[in-house]
Amino acid sequence: MKRLGRRRFLHLTASAAALPAFSRIARAQGYPSRPISIIVPFPAGGGTDTVARIVAEPMRVSLGRPVIIENVAGANGSIGVGRVARAAPDGYTLSLGQWGTHVVNGVAYTLDYDLVKDFEPISLISSGTFLVVARKNILANDLKELLAWLKANPGKATVGNAGIGSPEHVGALLFQNSTGTSLRSVPYRGAAPAMQDLAAGHIDMIIVSANVALPQVRAGAIKAFAVTAKNRLASAPDIPTVDEAGLPGFYVSVWGALFAPKGTPKEVIVKLNAALAQSLADPNVRRRLADLGGEIFPREQQTPEALAAFQLAEIEKWWPILKAANVKGE
Repeated sequence: MKRLGRRRFLHLTASAAALPAFSRIARAQGYPSRPISIIVPFPAGGGTDTVARIVAEPMRVSLGRPVIIENVAGANGSIGVGRVARAAPDGYTLSLGQWGTHVVNGVAYTLDYDLVKDFEPISLISSGTFLVVARKNILANDLKELLAWLKANPGKATVGNAGIGSPEHVGALLFQNSTGTSLRSVPYRGAAPAMQDLAAGHIDMIIVSANVALPQVRAGAIKAFAVTAKNRLASAPDIPTVDEAGLPGFYVSVWGALFAPKGTPKEVIVKLNAALAQSLADPNVRRRLADLGGEIFPREQQTPEALAAFQLAEIEKWWPILKAANVKGE
């Protein structure tokens, strides 16, 4: 009887120990059972926010639950990304991150989370080309004239950015290094408020993603001088490339991707990856992103493994450059 009792006790103990694992599996199998939040770490209306809202609706249809966009701005996105790093790893709080938040911030800020170890990669989304744009009444009609004006007024022209360490900030630093110009940096909480001030004529210029700039360019509110890429944009073929405009090789772009907190069950990551891939295959999504200068990553690169490798390669490429330039947040 004692022997039987011991066996029964060990069996019950083993069963109890297995319950958390079974519970996680059950939750993953039943996922999602409630709305999913995608944290966009910048204000509404910026490039990252626009991409998130474009892909979220088809994901909602695929997952069968609402996909809610939450804007949590500040410190070049590190506040919003930090919230995701500390969130429960259950697939209900995700991060729409990009080059600035998941590469640059590792150098620019002292973070209380690790950009690689504290997240589960889900998928790359798209890359976006930047434009060199300026207020509409600036005394220049092309990039060469703009450079001549900047050199004639060193330290006087203002250039906006989406925060210290943001792609706009780094792009402006590279621009000054490449052209021998000196600009006064004006940081904002995101690209959208910076663009609003440019359109209002409060700052002189900004180097910003095409999806933020093109609506204002098309409205005639600002001037576009060049595309920071080898090829012109299909959605704005009249804007010359930097090679054509007189600043060869000045290429600036930014990528976006979806991340979950570390420890999110693999089954949940698989479901989210499939939903995002289905969204990126939607012709309407592809058209909208293309209209804004975005280029969707090929399907073979839309995997967690591809995103993990891509992020590490970007860190290895950019961290030495950023450290040499002493890029630091406030």
